[in-house]
Amino acid sequence: MLDTINPNNYSYETKHLEIHILGGLKTNKLESLRVTISIQKPKQFNVVRQSIDLYNDNQIEKLVRKVAERLEIGTSVVRRTLQELTKELENYRFLLVEKETIANQPFYKELSATETKQAETFLKSKNLLKKTNELIGKSGVIGEENSRQTMFIIFTSRKTNNPLHCISLGSSGTGKTHLQSKISELIPEEDKIEITVLSANAFYYFNRTELQHKLILIEDLDGAESVLYPLRELQSKKRIPPAAASMATASF
Repeated sequence: MLDTINPNNYSYETKHLEIHILGGLKTNKLESLRVTISIQKPKQFNVVRQSIDLYNDNQIEKLVRKVAERLEIGTSVVRRTLQELTKELENYRFLLVEKETIANQPFYKELSATETKQAETFLKSKNLLKKTNELIGKSGVIGEENSRQTMFIIFTSRKTNNPLHCISLGSSGTGKTHLQSKISELIPEEDKIEITVLSANAFYYFNRTELQHKLILIEDLDGAESVLYPLRELQSKKRIPPAAASMATASF
């Protein structure tokens, strides 16, 4: 049975052989099963070490003969053990790939039935904007009643087909960044993309749907003239024309 407790040193033991897989498994190339293994008889010190692709028959046969000669054991035993090990590693690698896939999926918070009902009741209530503004104030955004409400509405419009956009203008130290930061805290993390450093190709590295219904937060436009064109294209046309053949197109 394959023992994977130590991620850098799997072990596989049978009646005749003790095998260790050094360095674990790579999950990025499923067409091969390249590993570094050490093979020995149980409780003996004569060890055969080899880096090998367990999907390569020629490499397997060479290793079988090498192990049989070094450890004085039958080739059929070595071959069968390696075949069984390959199947165990293959199955375990599929589990690793599945876990990585799940871990890399974007997180989306789902409201419970009670939370959904409360939200629907609130959205149907009178003086919705006033009540929303009051809740924004209770969240810690003090003052700036008009600005905070307007910014929250703009941020919420990300869910529409024609989202709104805003630029906060004012002299240094007047709280522009603070207001944007506090209002953005009211938006789910998975719906935000915060950009602090802008390069000429900043927006070209997103895939086709990565910006869809996302709130893009740019802290400071100073020195960001090079991104204004793709930003305007994104706002007006809902897509960014390719800057180069190798760069992906991002669209809403």
